[in-house]
Amino acid sequence: MIMKVLDIEAVQAFVLTADLKSFTRAAEALDTAQSAVSLKVKRLEDVLGRRLLERTPRLVRLSSDGAAFLDHARTLIGAHQMALGCFGAEKRRLVVGISHHIVGNELPVLLKRMGGVDSSLVLEVRVASSRESLEHFERGDLDAAIVLRHDNHRRGGEVILNEGFGWMAVPDFDHYPGEPLRLATQAEPCSVRSMATAALDAAGIAWTEVFVGGGIGTIGAAVSAGLAVAALGRRVAPAATVDVGAKLGLPNLPSREVMLYSNLTDRTARTALRALSAAIRSTAGGGTV
Repeated sequence: MIMKVLDIEAVQAFVLTADLKSFTRAAEALDTAQSAVSLKVKRLEDVLGRRLLERTPRLVRLSSDGAAFLDHARTLIGAHQMALGCFGAEKRRLVVGISHHIVGNELPVLLKRMGGVDSSLVLEVRVASSRESLEHFERGDLDAAIVLRHDNHRRGGEVILNEGFGWMAVPDFDHYPGEPLRLATQAEPCSVRSMATAALDAAGIAWTEVFVGGGIGTIGAAVSAGLAVAALGRRVAPAATVDVGAKLGLPNLPSREVMLYSNLTDRTARTALRALSAAIRSTAGGGTV
């Protein structure tokens, strides 16, 4: 009986593609071509004699064999990283600030979709407003910042995606004509709050704050409870909410670029940031296969 030998890079390519649901996003995380990732996964399938991923023009998903193999693949990657780190490699701490308007409640999903980072890396994530994250980055408190761009004053940086905003509420949200629109917002100063209230003022629509939250989690809870409408990124809005802007005659909200700022050049840090950027892109939905 011939022993099958698994290529660890092919296993990693499979795990990333499964988690990110995209060969393109996996290639971004690995800093390689999409065709190279597809080839690695195909060779892994050939070695195993099993089809691990179902591919369509718009979707990549696990097959039944792929689902059975995935946890074992993660274990194999983890064991590989532990073996590489057995000689006590020095730990590298990477401190990343992320706007809560970008991650919402899905940070655990993002971290899982990173497919595991270098075992020598300690990833510290600080969630705050875009303004606070940029201020800490400029002071040198952060190695990188992932924020919403609300103006063109700061140059440089990498565009991760364009975040679309909507007036999010539960489908049966009650709003009576003639009454001020009930809003759930962030406390000032918040760029998204300013964007939303400025749009309402310009359209001549009366509004009133009925809930002020301390992050997207709390705002999302108020919206899900039917208390108010909130200007939220559609990607991070609670799953049970919908954009009620057209229904209530509210003005369109502009999109905002999600930017990555970093001055890091070492391979370990750049690899982790690529993986995190790809994970954020993968949550946008309707992405490239």
